[in-house]
Amino acid sequence: MVAGISVGFSISFAAETAQVRITELDGKLRVEVGGELFAEYHYRGGSRPYLYPVLLPGGLAMTRNWPMKEAPGEDRDHPHHRSLWWAHGDVNGVDFWSESSKAGKTVHHQLLEATSGPEAGWIRTTNKLVGPDGKVVATDERTLRFMGRGDQRLLDFEVTIHASEGPLEFGDTKEGTMAIRLAETMRLKPNKDNAGRPTGRIVNSEGVRDGDTWGKRAKWVDYHGPVSGQTVGVAILDHPANPRHPTWWHVRDYGLFAANPFGIHDFEKRPAGTGNLKLAAGEKVTFRYRFVFHPGDEKQAGIAGLFAEYAASAQ
Repeated sequence: MVAGISVGFSISFAAETAQVRITELDGKLRVEVGGELFAEYHYRGGSRPYLYPVLLPGGLAMTRNWPMKEAPGEDRDHPHHRSLWWAHGDVNGVDFWSESSKAGKTVHHQLLEATSGPEAGWIRTTNKLVGPDGKVVATDERTLRFMGRGDQRLLDFEVTIHASEGPLEFGDTKEGTMAIRLAETMRLKPNKDNAGRPTGRIVNSEGVRDGDTWGKRAKWVDYHGPVSGQTVGVAILDHPANPRHPTWWHVRDYGLFAANPFGIHDFEKRPAGTGNLKLAAGEKVTFRYRFVFHPGDEKQAGIAGLFAEYAASAQ
């Protein structure tokens, strides 16, 4: 059994930070950093809340457009890969990862906070995990913190899942969990429209690269590649206070990039159910991740140092 751990966000940057402005719109929240659009948080009209678009300065798109928007040169696979999101494929036997007729939905319940600030902005929400039969399986509370440091953009994503309706079990499946679907040109394996062009690279904190990073445990993973002729990247950092840190990574050559602490059976070919995580009724569990959107590769972005700084916030 796992109880939630209360660990606050902490950040101290030497580089110049930028004003963050969050504006409430119809069914979404617009996040601007230094006067430029960084992301929009959509909480209405989909199977789950998600962030789209996600942009670096200058409007460089870090995620795939489809299925939110039709765009040339993009594959139209996995319609549930909605830019940037949190979901898991087995919560009390209900699939919250896909968007099939038998899947559950994560339904926005309440906007608790949308706060702008000189160095960071916050969005806090509550949500209900609703099964295909209309019954609530669990509830969650999310805090998203947005920051700008120089030409980097950062997102701290914290989700606390409550076993509010009774005992809760996260099942052992690779289909999850803290995820982003990257821009098509960043892929390790190019799609047919990008064949012959430069491709992306993947590296983790242990020095493992490219396709070998799938299913491996690591403190962080960075996925970088070309967008509009520039090398840009995304790193996801697994907070040391998370259950089962360092986590496993469901990171694919076609641009899916996810931290998954549950899928041990798939990742390590262990007996089915090895990765199950159970909560008693009334318990809760918290997961925290930091996304770093950056120009250059993982070395140019200083990802190892940024992780060390992030890890210090666990103390």
